[in-house]
Amino acid sequence: MAAAGDAKGKALVTGGGSGIGLAVAQRLAADGYVPVITGRDGGKLAAAGFPYAVMDVTNRDEVFAVAESHGPFAAVVSNAGIAPTAPALKTGPELWEAVIVTNLTGAYNVAMATLPAMVDRGAGRFVAIASTSALRAYRYTMAYSASKHGVLGMVRSLALELATTGVTCNAVCPGFTDTEIVRGAIRNIIEKTGRSEEDAMRAFIGDNPMGRLVHPSEVAETVAWLCSDGAASVNGAALPVDGGELAG
Repeated sequence: MAAAGDAKGKALVTGGGSGIGLAVAQRLAADGYVPVITGRDGGKLAAAGFPYAVMDVTNRDEVFAVAESHGPFAAVVSNAGIAPTAPALKTGPELWEAVIVTNLTGAYNVAMATLPAMVDRGAGRFVAIASTSALRAYRYTMAYSASKHGVLGMVRSLALELATTGVTCNAVCPGFTDTEIVRGAIRNIIEKTGRSEEDAMRAFIGDNPMGRLVHPSEVAETVAWLCSDGAASVNGAALPVDGGELAG
């Protein structure tokens, strides 16, 4: 692992303006990468303090344009995503399509735009932020779970096909993490049900044996390791960061 300031090349982090993405960018910067963060909110990206590009992962042309103008990348972290909830039989086509195109097709767009250059150079790290929803089912998350299962399938297929190229492809699978998305979901439960914040929080930490939300920095540490020289033989993995939830 390089000391801070040692150049390791550029690292693309989608959804890098806040939450897990911002924590990943900060951690990779400490390891000597030069993060380039993307997202749809230019103000939030600018405030993060890293080179950035306003980009929607669902727009293939935008993704390829950013890869061309800001690449090549030594590491790519596909993090951008959305997480709406609904009962399975009330998951309409609009919600379904929005989740699939953002979480799954978005990750596909990022992979297709950045991986060929890595293969040409004979080195690179591709990490997708999946979810424990890629490894188990939850109620009210049919579209989200389908998208994250798809992301993991994509990563594993890429890992097998690129195994001899010097490029590794892995997924990190966080449990419920202390991000704006989860905090917003907690507020939504409080507003809709009148439950206390403590009761609402239990919906998100009840399955975590540690009894708390995962910290974005903890996810970032796992990503940083996958992007390090020490993880050169880790390929096609799905690494949970969930406090032991999947162990039960």
